[in-house]
Amino acid sequence: MTAEDDGLRGRSATVDLDGPVHHVDYGGADAGPTVVLVHGLGGSHLNWDLFAPLLTPHARVHALDLPGFGRSEPGHRLATVRNNVAVLDRFVRDVTGGPVVLVGNSMGGMISLLEAARAPARVSGLVLVDPAVPGPRGRPDRRVAATFAMYALPGVGERWLAARHRSRGARGAVLDMLDLCGVDPATVPAQLIDRSAELIDQREDVAGMDRAFLTAARSLLLLLADPRLLRRAMAQVTAPVLLVHGELDRLVPVSAARDAARRHPRWEYVELAGVGHVPQLQCPQVLAKHVLDWLPAVAR
Repeated sequence: MTAEDDGLRGRSATVDLDGPVHHVDYGGADAGPTVVLVHGLGGSHLNWDLFAPLLTPHARVHALDLPGFGRSEPGHRLATVRNNVAVLDRFVRDVTGGPVVLVGNSMGGMISLLEAARAPARVSGLVLVDPAVPGPRGRPDRRVAATFAMYALPGVGERWLAARHRSRGARGAVLDMLDLCGVDPATVPAQLIDRSAELIDQREDVAGMDRAFLTAARSLLLLLADPRLLRRAMAQVTAPVLLVHGELDRLVPVSAARDAARRHPRWEYVELAGVGHVPQLQCPQVLAKHVLDWLPAVAR
């Protein structure tokens, strides 16, 4: 394992879990629960930099980079949703020792949900933040549909990513992703945008990271196209669940969260007015308040 300072926010380390997995230990209250933050598609540990410190007075907080994202170079690993569930399971078991409260956003919410269903003894609580879950069929956002259609097509997705790298560069890619998620870059600290761009520029295996991104995106789409596995997993979760969703989410419509809340009345559901796909970047204080108000339910 290697470790180094990670900016101003936490302690950075890389552990070998059948390949490198980078994570950040934000520290916190050892007497409280251990919280593991799981990013979404195209994200990294930096997605939690505004949110994680708000939890540390009450919990010990970690954030990991799934293989193929952030500082976790993919190597030989396939970055499918199922494979990343296995990586998360090993991280909880081997790094934190478990049990933990999982906080997952978007694809990270799907991965956290599947982990909570398969390993209930290791998950004491589950916070789903705009998770990628199935919902009632409807008309998708045009830009989102066009983007994911490109991701899904073999060859097309690869060429599109390569062209974006050439035309937009690392900073442009960060700004494009923020815009797709409904985030005004002017509301995000400039230092966080700079560090996110630097993270892209520092990639060693650029082609491998692009393949990992597309593998994860295609795996995600397949699971959403046939929701039976996800619905079974949702029904199998025994831990307390807090479901938080932005009303203006374009990537995962709020109708999906409302449907999940209706199907699982024991889950606590919070809908955030005027918020998009990444509340941890748009309104970290609001999200943290809801999480901390809910956290005592984990001990009951």
